[in-house]
Amino acid sequence: MSDEQEKRPFLPARGNYRELLFYKKAEALYDITFRFCARFLQKSDRTNDQMLQAARSGKQNIAEGAKAALTSSQTELKLTNVARASLEELLIDYQDFLRTRDLILWKKDSPQALYARKLGRTKDESFETYREFVETRPAETVANLAICLIHQTNYLLDQYLRHLESDFVENGGIRERMTIARLKHRHENQ
Repeated sequence: MSDEQEKRPFLPARGNYRELLFYKKAEALYDITFRFCARFLQKSDRTNDQMLQAARSGKQNIAEGAKAALTSSQTELKLTNVARASLEELLIDYQDFLRTRDLILWKKDSPQALYARKLGRTKDESFETYREFVETRPAETVANLAICLIHQTNYLLDQYLRHLESDFVENGGIRERMTIARLKHRHENQ
């Protein structure tokens, strides 16, 4: 048992998901998608429900995973990965929307995509960062803006998943930390 493992409590300091940048982006994505669907899709269109559910799942699974992290690294990894998969589904829905309507998908380094990525780096990013565009621009612009934001969010989630994996390999899961804490307690009381 390393000194670092002995000093650390077995319950990790996690759960404040609202401060995570990828959660803020996922929340903005849900709000954008909600308004996109209301403006550009028929309520009876199955894609409407699918997109809303994918956006919601991305956001909600980040929150649930962060709260589950307190007692289960495995659950946190699983739910964070579900969030990532949900946002990938949402990405494909936006891309399908553009393709099936013969609208333009912005190239990664187009001036529009570069501007959208710059918006995604603003301090205190939220739906308000995008509101004017979402409420006034045509479907093509709003879909592309969402796609840029999904790419940013997915990149951050991928980085976080790698961090969680590394942390698990290095420090183990809750059961291992509980065992270490219990053995330490026994050793100190002998």
